[in-house]
Amino acid sequence: MSEFFLNRPKSAFVLSILITLAGLLALQTLPVNMYPDLAPPQIQVRAVYPGASAETVADAVVRPIEQRLNGVEGMIYLESAATSDGAASITVTFATGTDVDMAQVNVQNRVTLAESQLPEQVRREGVVVRKQSGNMLLGINLFSERPELDALFLSNYATTSLVENVARIRGVAEAQVLGTSEYAMRIWLDPERMNQLGLTVADVNAAVREQNQIVAAGALGQEPAPPDQVFTFNIRSEGRLSEAGEFGQTVIRSTPDGRVVRLRDIARIELGARSYAATSKLNGRDTAFLVIYQLPDANALDVAERVRAEMERQEALFPDGLEYAILFDSTRFIDESIREVVHTLYEAIALVVLVVFLFLQSLRATLIPTIAIPVSLIGTFAFMAAMGYSVNLITLFGLVLAIGIVVDDAIVVIENVDRLIHEKSMDVRQAVSQAMREITAPIVSTTLVLLAVFVPVAFLPGITGELFRQFAVTICFAVLISMVNALTLSPALSSLLLRSGAEPIRWLKPVEFLIDRLSRGYRWLIDRILGRIAVTGAVFVGILAVVVVLAMGTPTGFVPEEDQGFLFVDVQLPDAASGNRTAAVMETLSEMVRSDPAVSDVIAISGYSIMSGSGPNMGFGVVVLKDWAEREDEALQPAAVVRRLNGQLWSIPEARAMVFNLPAIPGLGVVSGFDMRLLDTARASPTEVAAAADAIVAQANEHEALTRVRHNFRANVPMYELEVDRDKTKLLGLNFGEVFQTLQAQLGGIYVNDFTQFGRTYRVMLESEQRFRLRPEDLRNFQGRNASGEMVPISTVAQLTPAEGPTRLEGFNLYRSVTINGEPAPGVSSMEAVMAMEELLAQSPGGFDFAWAGQTLQEIEAGNMIVLLFALAILAAYLFLVALYESWTLPIAVLLSVPLAFLGSFLALRMTGLPMDIYAQIGLVLLVAMATKTAILIVEFAMQLHKEGRSIVEAAREAAVLRFRAVVMTSLAFILGVVPLVTATGAGAASRVSLGVTVMSGMIAAMVLVTLMTPMLYVVVQAMRERFGSSPKGSAEPNPAEPEQKPAVS
Repeated sequence: MSEFFLNRPKSAFVLSILITLAGLLALQTLPVNMYPDLAPPQIQVRAVYPGASAETVADAVVRPIEQRLNGVEGMIYLESAATSDGAASITVTFATGTDVDMAQVNVQNRVTLAESQLPEQVRREGVVVRKQSGNMLLGINLFSERPELDALFLSNYATTSLVENVARIRGVAEAQVLGTSEYAMRIWLDPERMNQLGLTVADVNAAVREQNQIVAAGALGQEPAPPDQVFTFNIRSEGRLSEAGEFGQTVIRSTPDGRVVRLRDIARIELGARSYAATSKLNGRDTAFLVIYQLPDANALDVAERVRAEMERQEALFPDGLEYAILFDSTRFIDESIREVVHTLYEAIALVVLVVFLFLQSLRATLIPTIAIPVSLIGTFAFMAAMGYSVNLITLFGLVLAIGIVVDDAIVVIENVDRLIHEKSMDVRQAVSQAMREITAPIVSTTLVLLAVFVPVAFLPGITGELFRQFAVTICFAVLISMVNALTLSPALSSLLLRSGAEPIRWLKPVEFLIDRLSRGYRWLIDRILGRIAVTGAVFVGILAVVVVLAMGTPTGFVPEEDQGFLFVDVQLPDAASGNRTAAVMETLSEMVRSDPAVSDVIAISGYSIMSGSGPNMGFGVVVLKDWAEREDEALQPAAVVRRLNGQLWSIPEARAMVFNLPAIPGLGVVSGFDMRLLDTARASPTEVAAAADAIVAQANEHEALTRVRHNFRANVPMYELEVDRDKTKLLGLNFGEVFQTLQAQLGGIYVNDFTQFGRTYRVMLESEQRFRLRPEDLRNFQGRNASGEMVPISTVAQLTPAEGPTRLEGFNLYRSVTINGEPAPGVSSMEAVMAMEELLAQSPGGFDFAWAGQTLQEIEAGNMIVLLFALAILAAYLFLVALYESWTLPIAVLLSVPLAFLGSFLALRMTGLPMDIYAQIGLVLLVAMATKTAILIVEFAMQLHKEGRSIVEAAREAAVLRFRAVVMTSLAFILGVVPLVTATGAGAASRVSLGVTVMSGMIAAMVLVTLMTPMLYVVVQAMRERFGSSPKGSAEPNPAEPEQKPAVS
């Protein structure tokens, strides 16, 4: 093949141009994302049981649905939550790679089977099944300086004018307003006035329903009609009421003498809010916070761009004085991270080209491998598009690391051509032809061994498999294109650019002098090593022992925490604290956080928690950090900010506030650290469950490896229990339904029907004035009518007694559960924290079990694959080498070089305190290929020399010296190409540093130790082969090992 392109160089140019054009075209269509689609798909089921307690919702709503959903195809685990506001949610998490649309269909089918077991009121409210995304993509804040555009207006405008428009955007899973809700017609009843007039809640409810409805009045003269009817007239009815004054005119009761009681006589009517449970503030002023969630399989950058475009269109329709800002924007981190990696890519290319130039000392020669870099990298995009991949951190990491690999083959071509020109006195054309005959097989074999390492790894399942797959496939395609370039473009360019008799660049002679000194020193070391095989072998065994000890002692992790530009705050006040108290605490918290030098803005929401749902004593904050360029100081990094803010927030006596970072991979939970579930397998009481959780958390916070361990389960929240005397109710002639309807309406509010305003439909809500529902004794203000028409105080048959109980009940895989979150102590890896928690949980009382969820579960599963991962990589390389060398033993000499590279990586990880996370594991797998490739260059030449008649030791010595320059050049090119990863700062730096430190330190060790130890390993293994009758037979094609010459190409 090389001879064909050598004779037809333009064909080689055309091939490379086509590869590059295909890559450029593909790049225009490739989506850009932070990560591949990693998060396990989730389907959520939502239902509402108005007025029900958490226990009632759990038993009547959650339990029937859970039992039907359990075991749905592809399910990993099942979570549920029931709250005291009547809300129920069940979330099914499926295995990575599950078709989310089919998962939704399967869940919907099972929910349909469960609906017959649900209360009628729940079925009336509706059971919603939808795709769930834990990825908060954007947060849009509406605000205004005009007093009339208050919090209610802002929230209603966001709900009515923005939510539906944004929700229609392709890729948006949900648009939700956190804080004050949309408009509602609030009918605030006066129970005292109602009692005076002998009216009940049922009377008011029925009257409003009757007089606020849409009626189709029909038409005059419509068919069938008399033959002489010539006109048909439609009749238009008044329709629904729309203004508070119109509702006030509603007739509740009339008498024969013409007296009328209207709604305004017994109630105050206003256009208010549907719910007053939550409020939101932006830097201390009213705001509506619209949160956008993306679908699991949507592209974040594309969705965010479409949302921004829609907001620009909507802004033109805003009322005067209304403004918006997108302060929470998770795509900023994606954009910045991708930009940083692309910058790293350019830096790596420049450094690699510089190394090649210093070694080759010729601009013409340097141009050949330099051209190979863009052709290989850009061409890879075409294969990525064919595989359905995106441009993400993983694929870009693959390209960055491929830079130092793709130049290797071109360097081998140039070096061999240069040797033949100077040693054989060949002209350039002959030298290129002869060189390609000699090195085609080594180029193909080294490429195939790299593929052999990566291909099996690409078939691993789960999140780990997806990460390795995209990285491996990217590098494999880049290296394949590099091989094609080396066999086609490089010989064509060599024949055109290289010149016989050219001298090295004069001002680079000091570099050449240094290389010569290194070569002589290397030859001296090799002589000593091969002269003392036993000592060197003992040193090698000692190195292996050190590698094993370091590997066992290096903590593992999943993915490092990243500086995403945001932090979250979870706030919890004492049980039964009012919403007003929570709002005051959130205001204080906002002021404290805003004073931090790293903080730009604070969004504070009272009445809602991202971890615990809704509740008057809950709070949630979004801390927007300043731009990365303004926070380069270590004290302004997220870890330092979290420690500083948590220390300050402990000074708030009214609440417990916790600042935490976001998970590195979107969709794997909402908190960093570990995510555990304490399972109640013995069906204990809520008090017993809370006591067990408290004990575990207390022990965990005393453990040196753990910090900020907490749970939000409260079993003894002060509340009142309603007790209805059923016998007395019947004796007095009261209807149970009316009793409960009266209490629900007066104390909690009921939904009557709808009204139309501003072109939209809103709810009509019935509830008593606030002064009549503040104390238990207010129950005496409420009356009902018995069968005889007499008014009976509800307090005669019902009473409120103090009680305690949970306001939120969680479930996990059909067990009642408690969520326990925490973080590793400084200097402790996440897996060490998980192991510490498991040790504590092993001592927990009987009747309780535990399970992991979210990112922690994925981390544990990834950790379980580490051994399999490296076993597959090494086994694949071994089997390929067996086939290559037709020997079961000789590949051992090559593969024993791998631990030498690992020594550098493990030492660097221990010295820097980095765990062996996913990125470090990716780097180690790459090192398997790189160390093997380096060893092959030496072993293969040694084999050829030995077959030509050299002794084993002489063959090993000459092969090592002959390949030293090429090994050092390719290794240094790779190492310097990785330097920008090691020195990374800013967005996404943690992952780049983890990968860079692992790979660079490993390659430094490989460059030093593999070049020193591989000749000794070859001698030992080959001597054993010959001693036991496995000596090679026949001879190979000559490949003389003349003394090394410095390059003199131009």
